[in-house]
Amino acid sequence: MTPDHDHGQASGPGPGHAPGSGSGPEVLRYTAFSADPEGGNPAGVVLDASGLDEERMLAVAAELGYSETAFLTERTGEGAYTIRYFSPKAEVPFCGHATVATAVALAERDGPGALEFATAAGQVPVTVVREGGELRATLTSVAPHVTEIGAADLAEALAALDWPAADLDPALLPRIAYAGARHLVLAAATRERLADLRYDFARLEALMRRLDLTTLQLVWREAPEVFHVRDPFPVGGVVEDPATGAAAAAFGAYVRELGLVPEAAVLTLHQGVDLGRPGTLTVELRAGDDRVRVSGTGARIG
Repeated sequence: MTPDHDHGQASGPGPGHAPGSGSGPEVLRYTAFSADPEGGNPAGVVLDASGLDEERMLAVAAELGYSETAFLTERTGEGAYTIRYFSPKAEVPFCGHATVATAVALAERDGPGALEFATAAGQVPVTVVREGGELRATLTSVAPHVTEIGAADLAEALAALDWPAADLDPALLPRIAYAGARHLVLAAATRERLADLRYDFARLEALMRRLDLTTLQLVWREAPEVFHVRDPFPVGGVVEDPATGAAAAAFGAYVRELGLVPEAAVLTLHQGVDLGRPGTLTVELRAGDDRVRVSGTGARIG
């Protein structure tokens, strides 16, 4: 792990200020998958990015420094928007935590209800409800799929992580899972293995770019439907993502594909504990529906 890369926890500018500009778009800061601003995964949210080109959106995301910033570039109908996501280094097709953050921001402005986001990966419906004073957003993924990973690529991933193959859980096989973005799922046999994350940033980034991976979804199974997860994100310019909704959706497809849970199931994913930003992601699988639902709370930062 290289110490000069952040962990997706940049402090960012004060609320309501565009990075590097006194008169640019209003950049809101929200956390997703926690009702505590100090927990979950921070995201930038620009509710009106209609005047921004791609270069400016990337610059805003880079200056803010969060793992992703979401930009609503067009309103296409009642509760319907075109949305784009940028990490500090590149545009990504879909980002779950920034989707939740944006939905919570819209619900605070317009009230809870149904939303529809047109993403580069496809249409993503989101519903927001208020539960006990907290806003909870649920996104529905695009159609997912799961594929195997070649032996040489798996060996390279383990070498970059410095994980011996013997430390993997043999019951949860390595796979590449997609539900809007591609993630390599690797399961640790122990919580201690998951906690010890010290990897070769450049080596893992090179492999991920070659395989078109957004993160690695590193997991440890605590109980049949309870998992602890961590997500290295070197292709986004950060060492680790504190709470990763796109990976959670992909993981839901993964456990269903491997027959690890019933056809209808609700999973609880704990993430961010090792970073000091604990968050909880709820993953719902429904019988007869390939799509995966991911839900969590959110909160304004600052």
